[in-house]
Amino acid sequence: EGSLEIIIHVFADDNTFVIIQSQINTNGFLAVEEPKVESEYLGKMPASFGMIAALLGDLDNSDGVGKVYYRQDSRPSVLLRTTDHISQAFPQDDEIKPTHALIITWENVAAHGAPGRGDGLDRKRNTFQLVVASMASASYAILLYPREGLQYISTPVAGQSEPVHAGFSQGLLQAWFSWSSSQGPYYRITTDDEASVRQLSEETNSGRRGVWVYEIGQVTNLSPAEGVAVGQVEPVPEFPPRNTGEQQEIEFPPYEYPVASEPPQPSYPEPPQTSYPEPLQPSYPEPLQPSYPETVQTSYPETVQTSYPETIAPFLLKLYFFEECGFVFFSAVFAYNSETCASNRQKCSSFADCKDYTNGYCCHCRPGFYGNGKDCVAEGKPQRMNGKVKGRVFVGNSPSPLEFSNNDLHSYVVANDGRAYVAISTIPAGLGPSLQPLSSLGGVIGWAFALEQPGYENGFSVIGGVFSRQAEVTFLPGNERLTIKQEFKGIDEHDHLVVSTELEGRVPEVPSDSTVQIDPYKEIYQYGSNLITSSSSRDYTVSLPDGSVQTKTYQWRQTITYQSCPNDEAVRAVQPTQQLSVDQIFVMYDSGNQLIRYAMSNKIGSIHSDDGSPKKQNPCFTGRHGCDTNAACRPGEGIQFTCECSTGFTGDGRQCYDIDECRETPEICDSHAICNNQPGTFRCECVDGFQFASDGETCVEVDRPIDHCQSGTNNCDIPERALCSYTGASAYVCSCLSGFVGDGYTCQDIDECEQGRCHRDAVCYNSQGSFTCQCRPGFHGDGLQCAPELEKKQCERDRESIQVSSNTGSFSFFHPRPAVSQYVPTCDQHGAYEPTQCHGSIGQCWCVDGNGQEIPNTRTGAGQRPLCIDQGVIPPPIGPTTRPDVSPVAPGTHLLFAQSGKIEHIPLDGYSMNKGEAKALLYLPDRVAIAVAYDCVEKMVYWTDITGPSISKASLEGGDIISLSPEGLAIDYLARLMFWTDSMKDRIEVAKLDGSQRRVLFDTDLVNPRPIVADPSYGRLYWADWNRDGPKIEMSNMDGTDRTVLVKDDLGLPNGLTYDPESQQLCWADAGTRKVQCMDPNGRNRRTIVEGIQYPFAIVSHGRNLYYTDWRREAVVAVDRTTDRETDEFLPQKRSRVYGIATTPTQCPQAYNYCSNNGGCSHLCLPRRGSFTCRCPDAVDGSCVERNL
Repeated sequence: EGSLEIIIHVFADDNTFVIIQSQINTNGFLAVEEPKVESEYLGKMPASFGMIAALLGDLDNSDGVGKVYYRQDSRPSVLLRTTDHISQAFPQDDEIKPTHALIITWENVAAHGAPGRGDGLDRKRNTFQLVVASMASASYAILLYPREGLQYISTPVAGQSEPVHAGFSQGLLQAWFSWSSSQGPYYRITTDDEASVRQLSEETNSGRRGVWVYEIGQVTNLSPAEGVAVGQVEPVPEFPPRNTGEQQEIEFPPYEYPVASEPPQPSYPEPPQTSYPEPLQPSYPEPLQPSYPETVQTSYPETVQTSYPETIAPFLLKLYFFEECGFVFFSAVFAYNSETCASNRQKCSSFADCKDYTNGYCCHCRPGFYGNGKDCVAEGKPQRMNGKVKGRVFVGNSPSPLEFSNNDLHSYVVANDGRAYVAISTIPAGLGPSLQPLSSLGGVIGWAFALEQPGYENGFSVIGGVFSRQAEVTFLPGNERLTIKQEFKGIDEHDHLVVSTELEGRVPEVPSDSTVQIDPYKEIYQYGSNLITSSSSRDYTVSLPDGSVQTKTYQWRQTITYQSCPNDEAVRAVQPTQQLSVDQIFVMYDSGNQLIRYAMSNKIGSIHSDDGSPKKQNPCFTGRHGCDTNAACRPGEGIQFTCECSTGFTGDGRQCYDIDECRETPEICDSHAICNNQPGTFRCECVDGFQFASDGETCVEVDRPIDHCQSGTNNCDIPERALCSYTGASAYVCSCLSGFVGDGYTCQDIDECEQGRCHRDAVCYNSQGSFTCQCRPGFHGDGLQCAPELEKKQCERDRESIQVSSNTGSFSFFHPRPAVSQYVPTCDQHGAYEPTQCHGSIGQCWCVDGNGQEIPNTRTGAGQRPLCIDQGVIPPPIGPTTRPDVSPVAPGTHLLFAQSGKIEHIPLDGYSMNKGEAKALLYLPDRVAIAVAYDCVEKMVYWTDITGPSISKASLEGGDIISLSPEGLAIDYLARLMFWTDSMKDRIEVAKLDGSQRRVLFDTDLVNPRPIVADPSYGRLYWADWNRDGPKIEMSNMDGTDRTVLVKDDLGLPNGLTYDPESQQLCWADAGTRKVQCMDPNGRNRRTIVEGIQYPFAIVSHGRNLYYTDWRREAVVAVDRTTDRETDEFLPQKRSRVYGIATTPTQCPQAYNYCSNNGGCSHLCLPRRGSFTCRCPDAVDGSCVERNL
């Protein structure tokens, strides 16, 4: 056993904090008071002292293989993952914003005393993790158990095998007015049954297998007046924890904090130096130690006051993925030294080499490129930056902030001379002039790609393109404060640096029509371990419209955090102090276009570079060289230099031209890849059916399961006797058809006549796999049931007349047979005409009405049958019928689209439309079909009809009509539900696929709802409302909860909407802005695919393509999302407006949601993210039960 004492900072909501003294124990728990001896707690739960037991047992890490790691972390990426886990477990909790997290990892720890060979390689080992997240008002515990991480579930205790335990215990509590003590509150996750331990990695209480989340208490709003001294040791918050899904919290008397002798001072001391006791020293590997001292020892008291958290040691995040039934679960486990290039080469830039080290791998940019290895760009090549800006800014003394979001930021840098240009769009006139002094709002890209002086490196050369930046601006003399937060997310597929920016605070007002002049300035950058800081004071001049001039100042302080590669044994020598010199600063607010522009020239070099002495510098270091913008300047002796075109360009350096690598070197990509040329580079994209191997270059065939039933490679009996059923993966089941008996591999005919299956007034005839019953003369029926003859109907009379007239005169006990060429009508069991009639001799079929009269334009050719509706059904539905050349849809993926009076289909050959095979699928006379959807389970096509109004479906045998007023339509093939928008009643409804159990989901805040799409895997709905006064795109769970507006800016008439589950992209076609745009389902990373289109109506995704219908072009148009251009167009033979569009995949995507088997609900089972809800239809029969799960 070993333990390590640590200090946990728990922040309260007024920026005071409590310090909790805790001990991490190698036996799998975090103690919040002095632990007892092992004999008092091993095998005993609850324990007699306060603890959080992640996996309590007699564990062993003394063999050098097992390790115990810990750290306290407050980086945004870690807090975001923590927030995600808590929010999924407690979706009803608002404002989940953890300030920091304690992360403890027990890795590869064995059971103490477990037998083995001696080298430790054959011992079973467990890996698990505890995260304690602290907020201003609460604390949470997250326990993570990887599926392969629990190899044993018990440890030897006192000669017996005892299960390990997980849970929470407050320990023994002292009774009032007594020396006795009793067990305090506790909560057990596992029991004394070993099966409960196995369930830790197989089950969950938060929607992700192996992840368990609990609220473990609330932190009181502390202030100095309450007598809690800063740095005082306090106990853990109250237990037991709150489990997910609980409606009430269990309250316990709050701990009575001791009164301090003197009021505490509101200052923040130096972080305490943490000591490492001898027992745990072997468990902290050497490579991690250098990352602690620099960041912990560097203390910034003012920084703490402005919400700069302490920077703790870096880590590498490894995700273990588990896939079952198409649903992906994961647990976050932090790995430190188990990564190698063999499986991680693709994580490096395509312009970098991967190198293995003792403790892992690192990426290094190749010659001619610079960066951190994960992101590399060509030397001398201009660089672009794109992103979004949002903010909440007060201007001057205004009591109300100006809020904005999703504003575009674009920047361009000429890397070989350090010039940077930045533009931010849609800045309101009330704010734009006052942002002019903030040239460094986008100036960070100037530092990242500044012109380098000899021996110094710009920001991108040191840290690459993934980092976080937070800046504090204090304006003088008014003392206004503004916080700037930026997340740089690396280089995207277009070689653009991606950034998101957030502004919060107050700025002094700059009157409109004023101009701002910023003086040149210098900024000192201090470089530490994964931390860069800088500060400066900047003067600027405001020229007012009346001619007066004001000179002002603001102070600037920023912190940049990033993740370097911890495994590089040859640490790069980076100058610890560098100076950024910025001059030629230009700022302007364009009120007409609501644009703010910044321009500046940037150099990075020594703090002593400008000593005032006159000297000539090499033009490469001044930027005055005349090289092409796509060239690197190479200094020579004195002031000599040469210009060299950047990698991917050719020329003399004064003029450079892009090299088309795809044309000049056709074999540069794999044989199964497509090469796309880009300025200065190229990209390879694997063709459909292939994916990149671990090297990131070779395309290998996707290991897809084989459907042996479809391919005919099964060993079932012949199809006439047996059925082959595909069960997933490459498995199948053989079963005998009805009328046969056997194991499916060998089937024999059953003689049903011996079983007396026919009616007593019928004659039985056996055949292979079947039998026939025929009523005797004087009786009618199907042979299974026979009754005395009644008056014959028209069809029967016509049939009998034809049979008698064709009789040759010879007598037979059976009915006479007609001549070979004679047409004989087919009657149903009631004597009425079958809706589909066929003449076998000529091989033609057609539809008839109730009188047996042929319906025009329904006759088909040989071997084909039309879709006909029974005209005797009351009320008679209109359609669907088919044109003479219609045949059932052939196997494969098709596009379905609606035109007035019909639904047509186009076969897809890969992503190309096979226009020659396009034809009508359903003929709908006098109908207007709007939306089209497809159920991949029952191979059923659904459509909405505004002339009915109705929703109909057909599966090559007719349509079922449901009276609704729909426009948009979506199918959840997993939960067997359909959702539709009703533009007449302005609401969204849900029902079963047969139209039963209708329920209104939304009937408020809807004006013109039209398109709607479903994401069955996550239980989400997306829809668009083309309200001309306020168009928007919204999202909710399928049970109607968590309704959210995703997009409301830059929309016109969002007619079409589609969701691609493979790329997780939500795309829409807008007839107002005339654009097709996409974004992720959370409303981020919005981008334009094509623009300048005509009048789109509906859109659908398939692979990398989007297909949309266009009213003005009266066409179906294909768009390639990877190249952002239109690739094909289909014009129907009959030109008219085209409406809804859908695809017919060959098989359903493998996925799962909680309502796949109706979830045990009595009526409607409505999925939502991570769970489901049982709801009653609006017309309830009294036996319905509603519940939330």
